[in-house]
Amino acid sequence: MAEHRTMQRSALLDAARSLLSEGGTEALTFPALAERTGLARSSVYEYFRSRAAVVEELCAVDFPVWASEIEAAMEGAASAEGKVEAYVRQQLALVGDQRHRAVVTISASELDAGAREKIRDAHGGLIAMIVEALQALGQEQPRLAAMLLQGVVDAAVRRIEAGAENPGAIADAAVSMALRGVRG
Repeated sequence: MAEHRTMQRSALLDAARSLLSEGGTEALTFPALAERTGLARSSVYEYFRSRAAVVEELCAVDFPVWASEIEAAMEGAASAEGKVEAYVRQQLALVGDQRHRAVVTISASELDAGAREKIRDAHGGLIAMIVEALQALGQEQPRLAAMLLQGVVDAAVRRIEAGAENPGAIADAAVSMALRGVRG
């Protein structure tokens, strides 16, 4: 029974990811979740009390996976510059991933305070990962630099999602900006 519930919960989260990446937060409704999973709408409420609860669980499940992939890429780099490059490139490589699209959609939406706080904490974890490398590069305010660097990454994510330029060119420009600033 417990295994069945776990499978249904997992199916609901997969459906939520699909709905978010296809239609944004407006698409994430309990009737749509019920339709995607073949569950009765009342059954969806047995798993989640609200849309915000679905969002919170997605963050709790997906952010750590995403963060560990970024961390692994950074650990493979030999230098502080390499760690910064890996931090930027790995986040941008995840853009096409449905989990990432769902998280970005969630981050951009209006959420209750609990869900917003979970997202802030997760982003804080990402930023904490890069602070040490920035300190090693001689940044006097590494935490501030990390937040600004994440802003560059977030802008690059939006450009890639807009489909305006080649994703590789956007990643190269973001890495260049991260490592050399605006001097080019």
